[in-house]
Amino acid sequence: MPQIPEKIHELTVGQLSARSGAAVSALHFYEAKGLISSRRTSGNQRRYGRDALRRVAFVRAAQRVGIPLATIRDALSELPEERTPTREDWARLSENWRSELDARIKQLGRLRDHLTDCIGCGCLSLETCVLSNPDDVIGDMISGSRLMGEKRKG
Repeated sequence: MPQIPEKIHELTVGQLSARSGAAVSALHFYEAKGLISSRRTSGNQRRYGRDALRRVAFVRAAQRVGIPLATIRDALSELPEERTPTREDWARLSENWRSELDARIKQLGRLRDHLTDCIGCGCLSLETCVLSNPDDVIGDMISGSRLMGEKRKG
């Protein structure tokens, strides 16, 4: 991994890609989505502040645990511009995601535990189907996968 001398305060997209491990296309995408920012030189080349390295690492770590890009963008918008996010920033911002991650873990556990119960049934509303329709509201009214033409109970 190439080192960037301390005296260099801005990175080209190639340098940012090499240091962060993110593809150039991913960096362009992150910029288009408002996750990182650059300035343009007189030759219209992108230049990123050194803080972009930490921001890209933040984005990639959050993506790995399934945080949507819009949520990541909102979190990064709480940070001052051109300041490298710190460990304290990460702790504060990621704390807000804890309940969402806990819910996903619970959902994945339910999927794991009930995976063999639903293979091939094709039903979206059986009372016992915790995978296809975990909050089965329609199942309380009718059963089976037919929703049209049935009279609802109650």
